[in-house]
Amino acid sequence: MYDVAIIGAGVAGSAVARELSRYQLKVCVIEREEDVCCGTSKANSAIIHAGFDAVPGSMKAKVNVEGNAMMDQIAEELDVPFRRNGSVVVCTKDQDPAGLEVLMERGRANGVPGLQILSRDELLAKEPNLSDDVVCALFAPTGGIVCPFHLTMGYAENACSNGVEFFLNTRVDAIAKTEAGYSLSVTHTDTKVSEEKEAKIVINAAGVYADVFNNMVSERKLHITARKGEYMLLDKDAGKHVSSTIFQLPSKMGKGVLVTPTVHGNLLVGPTAVDVENKESVNTTQDGLDSLGRTASLSVKNVPLRQVITSFAGLRAHEDSDDFIIGEAPDAKGFINVAGIESPGLSSAPAIGVMVADMVKEMLNPEVNPDFNPIRKGILDPDTLSLEERNELIKKNPAYGNIICRCEMVTEGEILDAIHRPLGARSLDGVKRRTRAGMGRCQAGFCSPRTMEILEREVPMSMFDITKNGVGSNIVIGTNKEI
Repeated sequence: MYDVAIIGAGVAGSAVARELSRYQLKVCVIEREEDVCCGTSKANSAIIHAGFDAVPGSMKAKVNVEGNAMMDQIAEELDVPFRRNGSVVVCTKDQDPAGLEVLMERGRANGVPGLQILSRDELLAKEPNLSDDVVCALFAPTGGIVCPFHLTMGYAENACSNGVEFFLNTRVDAIAKTEAGYSLSVTHTDTKVSEEKEAKIVINAAGVYADVFNNMVSERKLHITARKGEYMLLDKDAGKHVSSTIFQLPSKMGKGVLVTPTVHGNLLVGPTAVDVENKESVNTTQDGLDSLGRTASLSVKNVPLRQVITSFAGLRAHEDSDDFIIGEAPDAKGFINVAGIESPGLSSAPAIGVMVADMVKEMLNPEVNPDFNPIRKGILDPDTLSLEERNELIKKNPAYGNIICRCEMVTEGEILDAIHRPLGARSLDGVKRRTRAGMGRCQAGFCSPRTMEILEREVPMSMFDITKNGVGSNIVIGTNKEI
């Protein structure tokens, strides 16, 4: 029996797992996809919000501001790309500037430091590409940008290294209360084998499906709506069009369309906000992408949309209460919800991890893990080395001299590291999220066959079993003569 079973290996579930690994507990994470970071955590704005938008006194406000303050230390410990580039909420001539005052007062009530309202002239000194209609803006210096893949994988790898078990390709079909805790009926989707797993405590971090699991055990029902957001990612040539994250005054559907640099040097535009019934609906639409271009121009002029290299969509888990649901279900002892984690979930993950771990600590009173190591070293990026250091690295390991992805200049050495590290990559998207091989201009057109050859050799696995992103997405289906 496990002390704790966590459903979901997104950023919230992985953060909880890492914080629980500080204690002498038997912990597992159950994830239906083939890798960590395959749901909301892989398709979002990659923003660390300052905390001025959430209603004071809400759970969102509390964990957003706490998580933001923790991010520098977390990024250092987990070796995750993170930068405080500042957030700007613009007001155009057709909008009421009083909306900025409301946000600033909220932010101050939430404990957000450094907030100020800037005039147009002050703004243009920072962001010369703002729209001609922008008249003033709220500036939050603690806003930042992060790599959501690396943050989630950093948490998960560190948890794994500290003893947490991960069951990937494993779907939870049912949960039942037992005398000792809970029984989880699971199916391993790659092998079709079913089994039962027992746990004293269950942590429900299942994203858009968190209501399904809560409602299996509790009469206090939750209802989560999948809110789809479409994005456009622009080439690195466009990455300096703005330096801050440019928001628009928020509406009831969210924080509007943003324009922001990414930590990897691209420019990101999005998201839309459309409620959908299908919780698997991550397709993009022509109407959605067209609307992004029109709406982005309200805050930033001359966005170079001809440099879009890919578009994508993600789902946010919007709970009817419009707040995060974090805590033990009132009529299901030992069942802890981490539900309704939409924006600012990425920003809040560090605080959510600590909060939930403290709940478990109170319930089980575990001993501290004397071997806990908070440090995780990320995949080496040869671009961070001097020429002399890089030459020395290639002498020691020639794989770092073999370029696999020409767009992002990713080497074989980096891909080998991605495959062989804890919770290593087993798919093309798994390699892509860890190394950026396939994220550049050609969108994996050149490097996919070469990456597949490395996976086939190193895992090892059959070329026929290599997938893009898990069960059902096989790349090779046969040989020419057989077809």
